Amino acid sequence: MAALGERFRTAREARGLTLPEVSEQTRIRSVYLAAIEEEQWDRIGAAVYVRGFIRTYGAFLKLDVDQALREYAGSDAVWASPEGSQEREAEANATVADTGKRSLAPWLWAAGVVAVLLVAYLTYSLTNSAQPGTPIALASPSASPSPGPGASPSPGASPSPSVSPSPGASPSPSASPSPSVSPSPGVSPSPGGSVLPGQGTLVVTLAGTSWMRVTVDGNVSMVGTFPAGTQRAFRGKHVTVRVGNAAAVTLNVDGKNVGPLGGAGVVVERTFTL
Repeated sequence: MAALGERFRTAREARGLTLPEVSEQTRIRSVYLAAIEEEQWDRIGAAVYVRGFIRTYGAFLKLDVDQALREYAGSDAVWASPEGSQEREAEANATVADTGKRSLAPWLWAAGVVAVLLVAYLTYSLTNSAQPGTPIALASPSASPSPGPGASPSPGASPSPSVSPSPGASPSPSASPSPSVSPSPGVSPSPGGSVLPGQGTLVVTLAGTSWMRVTVDGNVSMVGTFPAGTQRAFRGKHVTVRVGNAAAVTLNVDGKNVGPLGGAGVVVERTFTL
């Protein structure tokens, strides 16, 4: 019987195939095919690879694969029986499979680590995005009420705190009540609500709103802006009246009606000796 490698070469040449053509169909490199035909097993490497290539190449050439494997093993008694051949073949297949698994193990481990990290990242991202944001309390700015515009006195008059009208005066609806002050000794409001003129008395009556200051014997008895209907009586030796709207102010001195002190919006100051 021809040698093992010679039978492989003869079968290939009988089919008119070259080593590269066989390599393309069996996926075995040409150098390994040539090593089988020349029986240079050390060029292939481990015995498990030699047996695998012999099995694939022999099946492609329609050779007796078991016989080829037995010849490769030489006089080894294990290959003498079909059971031993099957056992060694199973061992060789298991060795090849185990080698493949070992070569894939690092890649599988790395892929598993990447998958775990990816799942952890996605879980963290979804958890954070599902949580509602912490509401931020916005403090409403407290509006400070701006003081209403005060009444401006007529030109030439100096503004002073308002003096509340006497109980007998009827302030107009549009006028704001001023803080009440105790009348000075020179001011004499009438208990009946209206001032009765008499000797030694000066009565001031307002027909319209006006700023006014009354000084009795050097003491300011009344000052401020007063509404229409305001009426006051003053007693003393010397009474000075200064108004910002002369047309709205009427005076009665010692029972005599003096009438308005001047025109509308005119500032007038008069001094009377009682």
